[in-house]
Amino acid sequence: MDPHLLRTFVSVARCGSFSDAAHELGFTPAAVSEHIASLEADLRTSLLTRRPVMLTSAGARLLEHAGPLLLRLDAARADVERLSGAGAARLVVGASPLAMTPRIAAALDRVRQAHPAIRASLRILGRREIPAAVASGALGLGLVDGPTTPADALPLPEVGPLTSVTVAEAPLVVALPTGHPLARRLGLRLADLAEAQWLDAPDAAMPLAQLRAMSRSGGFRASLTYEGTDVRGLVALTAAGHGLALLPHPATKGAPGIVTAPLIAPRLVHRTELLHGPAVDGPARALAAVVTGDRHRYG
Repeated sequence: MDPHLLRTFVSVARCGSFSDAAHELGFTPAAVSEHIASLEADLRTSLLTRRPVMLTSAGARLLEHAGPLLLRLDAARADVERLSGAGAARLVVGASPLAMTPRIAAALDRVRQAHPAIRASLRILGRREIPAAVASGALGLGLVDGPTTPADALPLPEVGPLTSVTVAEAPLVVALPTGHPLARRLGLRLADLAEAQWLDAPDAAMPLAQLRAMSRSGGFRASLTYEGTDVRGLVALTAAGHGLALLPHPATKGAPGIVTAPLIAPRLVHRTELLHGPAVDGPARALAAVVTGDRHRYG
């Protein structure tokens, strides 16, 4: 299968429209239609119905394979470019909002001081975006966070071979506005908060779907959806009474208008992990050494 045709197919499937996919890819609608027809001829089966644009059963199955296939091609290109020195002058780091802490900022500064010629950039991204971006080579390093049990690693999507190293852990607390009926509690159980009103902030706090899974209960209704990455904005919404949020304790320090109560059950921690591909060198390796403190692995 021609990967260019496969990329066009993925775009059409995601957009649900030949014209929207053409706009996204910079092609004409006729070219997009020709790409899909060529791919269907190669596979000897229909992949999409045209009016409306919908996946056939064969198309749905191909879409399951297409993401990992294209990701591995991107990773191969990035790896070859790295070996050839094409990407040696750049350091691109991605971090989820709660993973970007003063400690990480200080580590990045140390590496930039040691490698003054590099072009460094930092991208604040959603948790779900970072593993794929690291696997494809779009990011040299990724920092992701989330709740987990003390003995378990963070659950990551299957996007290819990635190395994950724990770099920080912190207790989780429930952030409540001052004056909330539970504000004086010394500890809270997640299951007892299922009927409370919550902020749905999947990238700036703990996702509500994970809270439901971890408490093994329903509830956790969203009173307001926050589609942002600014943790201070999220805390301000909590202080104003829009809903509760589960956050790592350091993220709430000094925040006005809120009180916090430790999460005592289930036993969870907030963990930050560093992600990189099979090979990491140059400034990315130096940053990994500083962030993890593992000079033996990254020295």
